[in-house]
Amino acid sequence: MKPLDYNQSEHEIQWCPGCGDFGILLAAKNAYANLGLKPENIVMVSGIGCSGKIPHYVKTYGFEGLHGRALPPAQAIKLVNNELEVVVFAGDGDGYGIGMGHFIHSMRRNMDMLYVVHNNQVYGLTKGQASPTTEVGAKTSSTPKGVIEAPINPLLLALSSNATWIGRGFAGDIKHLTSLIEQGIAHKGFALLDVFQPCVTYNKINTFQFFQQRVYKLEEEKAYDPTNKLMAFERMQEWGEKIPIGVLYKEDRPTYEDQLPQLASGPLIKQNPKRDISELLKAFA
Repeated sequence: MKPLDYNQSEHEIQWCPGCGDFGILLAAKNAYANLGLKPENIVMVSGIGCSGKIPHYVKTYGFEGLHGRALPPAQAIKLVNNELEVVVFAGDGDGYGIGMGHFIHSMRRNMDMLYVVHNNQVYGLTKGQASPTTEVGAKTSSTPKGVIEAPINPLLLALSSNATWIGRGFAGDIKHLTSLIEQGIAHKGFALLDVFQPCVTYNKINTFQFFQQRVYKLEEEKAYDPTNKLMAFERMQEWGEKIPIGVLYKEDRPTYEDQLPQLASGPLIKQNPKRDISELLKAFA
């Protein structure tokens, strides 16, 4: 497979020129190709927002749900056919704000899927309001005198919610981001990939240049151990002159699907549908 094999020509891409979403789109197609995934074996699920458009631009199965509600249908898809590669896309407002409850429970549940969050630190589609990750003091259309709320740290939240793989990437480094998406898909369990995705229209603080001057790759530090929870906890709090990207934490734990007896004989979609449920129906009569 080649990245071009995943091109979807039916829909015109409608992101702003220079948007970080383009980097995520290209990295996702690169990762699918490198892993040799067939389009018919991938389901891309999204919510609402600029990130929500991405399933329209890739030739795979896709589902665009409600704002903040990408994870529930993604989990349903995985339960019906756990042989599919389910990749979920959300924005920081979509995933860390409106969908926060689903985010926490999905991590502790540990279903086998990758959750890619386009983190541009604003609500981009709805004209640049402050999001849960906007920095204190930032002036936005909804906070003209500056944000006074402390931003959430999605990495720490994921660590405390028992996510089994936590990574962070940068849309301005497509090669590195491609590798992270590959690793997230290959991981057996719930994988969070938070991606710095600069919004060139509404966020004039956290720009491509801002991140290019600050990010460093954890895999280039020989002493860093992503299986060490305390070490991960420390690095996840770094922000300012140095910001880490890469795989911050990973562990092996049984997935939700692997523990379901209903899936022991294979995906539900492939099991015998001709079962007599008359006795079950009588119980609810």
